Amino acid sequence: MPKNLVIVESPAKAKTIEKFLGKEYQVESSFGHIVDLPSKELGVDVENDFKPKYTVDKDKKALVKKLKDLAQKADTIWLASDEDREGEAISWHLAEELKLDKSKTKRIVFNSITKSAIQKAIENPRDINYNLVNAQQARRVLDRLVGYELSPVLWKKIKPGLSAGRVQSVAVRLIVEREREIEGFAPEASFRIKAEFKTDSGNVFSARMNKAFPTKAEAENFLKQNIGSDFSVADLDKKPAKKSPAAPFTTSTLQQEASRKLYFSVSRTMQVAQRLYEAGLITYMRTDSVNLSNEALSAAKEAIVQNYGEKYSQTRNFTGKTKGAQEAHEAIRPTDMKLQSPSLERDQSKLYELIWKRTLASQMSDAQLERTNVKIKASTHQEEFTANGEVVKFDGFLKVYLEGTDDEEGVEEQEGMLPAMNVGEALQNVFISATERFTRPPYRYTEASLVKKLEELGIGRPSTYAPTISTIQNRGYVEKGSVEGTERKYFQLVLEKGKVAEEQLTEMVGSDKGKLVPTDIGMIVNDFLVSNFTKILDYNFTAQVEEDFDEIATGEEDWQQMMKNFYKDFHPNVLEVEENAERASGERILGVDPKSGRQVAARLGRFGPMVQIGTVEEEEKPLFASLLPDQSIGTITFEEAMELFQLPRQLGEYKGEEVEANVGRYGPYVRFGKKFISLDAGESAFDVDLDRAIELIKEKEKADAPIATYEGKEVTKGKGRFGPFIKWDGMFINVNKKYDFDHLSQSDVEELIEDKKKKEAEKVVQEWPEEKIRIEKARWGRHNILKGKLKVELSKDVDATKITLEEAKALLEKKSPKKKAKAKK
Repeated sequence: MPKNLVIVESPAKAKTIEKFLGKEYQVESSFGHIVDLPSKELGVDVENDFKPKYTVDKDKKALVKKLKDLAQKADTIWLASDEDREGEAISWHLAEELKLDKSKTKRIVFNSITKSAIQKAIENPRDINYNLVNAQQARRVLDRLVGYELSPVLWKKIKPGLSAGRVQSVAVRLIVEREREIEGFAPEASFRIKAEFKTDSGNVFSARMNKAFPTKAEAENFLKQNIGSDFSVADLDKKPAKKSPAAPFTTSTLQQEASRKLYFSVSRTMQVAQRLYEAGLITYMRTDSVNLSNEALSAAKEAIVQNYGEKYSQTRNFTGKTKGAQEAHEAIRPTDMKLQSPSLERDQSKLYELIWKRTLASQMSDAQLERTNVKIKASTHQEEFTANGEVVKFDGFLKVYLEGTDDEEGVEEQEGMLPAMNVGEALQNVFISATERFTRPPYRYTEASLVKKLEELGIGRPSTYAPTISTIQNRGYVEKGSVEGTERKYFQLVLEKGKVAEEQLTEMVGSDKGKLVPTDIGMIVNDFLVSNFTKILDYNFTAQVEEDFDEIATGEEDWQQMMKNFYKDFHPNVLEVEENAERASGERILGVDPKSGRQVAARLGRFGPMVQIGTVEEEEKPLFASLLPDQSIGTITFEEAMELFQLPRQLGEYKGEEVEANVGRYGPYVRFGKKFISLDAGESAFDVDLDRAIELIKEKEKADAPIATYEGKEVTKGKGRFGPFIKWDGMFINVNKKYDFDHLSQSDVEELIEDKKKKEAEKVVQEWPEEKIRIEKARWGRHNILKGKLKVELSKDVDATKITLEEAKALLEKKSPKKKAKAKK
């Protein structure tokens, strides 16, 4: 039996650490927290100094027993959870729940999982830091109080099933306020001037005028002033400049750059970074420090000199500007700078390379530039044109990496080298254009720019950004936009060869694809909370709470006193709102129904946003229609609302079956019997007629016709959300690009089915065919018990190969909907 028991919080971390320790050490995982506040009660004793009630989840009881047994047999227990507040709390819970002997329990921390870091940690153990534990407890208890007390108010005043949270509600507020700014924005047009000139040597370059003209007439008048004008270089200025690299990654900047450069969501970035950390490839990924250790600085310098030469190396120490940043920690960096491209799966490889490049670039020389500014005058008016050029004299860190930007206007053309010119030199004008441009509303937040804003306001900390953004989307308060944009017309005037020509062009504006857009329910909940809980939704208050947590972490503030100060104002506010606040539905009166003379309104109903003709007070019952996915209570017009009452539209009959048009979750469709056929892009359920519907039905019947048979069963094909597929015996099989989907042969079909059957068989770890019960591998190392459509997910610490048939039956019985229905009765 090993003398040492090391407990970490994840199996992947355990596996990596095990490689660095000898036979004297046994490494086990706690699978995160082993205790938490109970899910079905407040779990905080507000009368007794806000004492939390921690309970072991039923899925963790077997694991806790196992760890307790191992701890009793070990000479030394090493608590090796992460080095942040959450990790400290995990270690404390382990010590308390396993009843560890203090004399043989040691706490160790490391910010990277490498042999040297682990050995150094074991040589320098410490006690559990109760200040960090209390900071974590304070956050957990405060957030529980806010969520547990606010959510029932929302159920009563708006709609059952809603939730509120200290940070999530403030994040939603940011998104709602940005949306209101966009809705209230009135674009203003002006005409911007651009010109192209040619030097005597025949080189062409672009120039602009800093002044814009408010009307087309003024722009046209200016262009005419240039007819017959002589142009020359009025002034030429060359200046050296430099560009410096960005600091190494913090959690926030990694999330932003991975979004800009790799198109990763914030949660995906953190999942991939977690795997890289647990594999020992990068340092801890939850940090707000830009600091690098002396070892890292030396390793970076060595890698730079070896790859690019001495002149590219410039050692730098960065200082963070984030409030409460823990500079003793390190930035996110590779653990081995010599390792540039380790063999990894695609996402991990991309993120690792990004981290490697950013770390290396931070220790490289400035880029040396030369910026040239040329002013061009005309003989017929006083306005000047300006041309700017930028030449890289020494690339420095740019050889490796350049930070991305969130500026969506972008640069219309990359500044490059200007041709050689002299003051007084005559220039030939190629053309001058005046293009109509509109002022732009503020941009909707992306996940990454929202993280940036939260960080700027001091709201949340590295561990909270990803869960906050996931929560507000999962709750249905915010969704990622799917609108590509709308067409807008604009004018362009061009002076060329002495004549002014006019052209009307179009551009796409207002795209919200991938941006965070508040839903109707998100806006209604936000308005209710802002109106009734001003303090909780205040940005400064939320940031101050984070500072309080930081002070608790350093021992400067008592966490229970902080709770008392907060709760004495918060709780009475909740009671007062619950008692006196009016219900909120976001109702918006749109007009009067011309047929019945009854009121038409848009509001939030039991099943979501809807429009309503009539009111509940009237004798005649109101009529209801749900809003379409791209409509909202705040913007729907009276005409659009009245159209909704036409759905579903009865189009007629085909082959004795009714045909109707409607709109569903995935857009407009035609229903024919039990078949649902999507309309093509640009087609509307309000306009489609029977002839077009029959055309679509025939196409669908042709597409659904069997393309082959296999083992006596028909094979059909189709296209779904995840691409082309074939269907056989109730099984959906994706068809990858290796096959010609339009011309699948019998052998292709057989190969696809056999491959799928093999993969399905490999997933099964246990099976009882006579009972039609099986246990299959699922995602993230878990397993599922399956019987027909019934599925039970097993916790990570359960060994699926050792479950008996009786145990499997018992778990399925618990999940059975029939049993639940009986219990309800």
